[in-house]
Amino acid sequence: MALVEEGRVCIKKFGRDAGARAVITKVIDTNMVMLVSAERPKDRKCNVKHLEFLNEKVDPKSKDQLYKALEIEEPKPKQQAEAATAKKKK
Repeated sequence: MALVEEGRVCIKKFGRDAGARAVITKVIDTNMVMLVSAERPKDRKCNVKHLEFLNEKVDPKSKDQLYKALEIEEPKPKQQAEAATAKKKK
């Protein structure tokens, strides 16, 4: 079983988003990967020494599986979000 592979779920040990769940989206080389974390949903470069690997794997291209693995809610479309904030203001 390879630990460093696309779709592997892990936990960040160091950095701004330490303790957050993350999913590897691309393997750059043996030391660096691109990942998406629950704290910062944009792809970021990360050293594999900063990761603790879990025994889970998801399809990184599937948004549903990705959000479920990161334990975050799927972002709402902009119009629905604006309507929800308008209702709160009234």
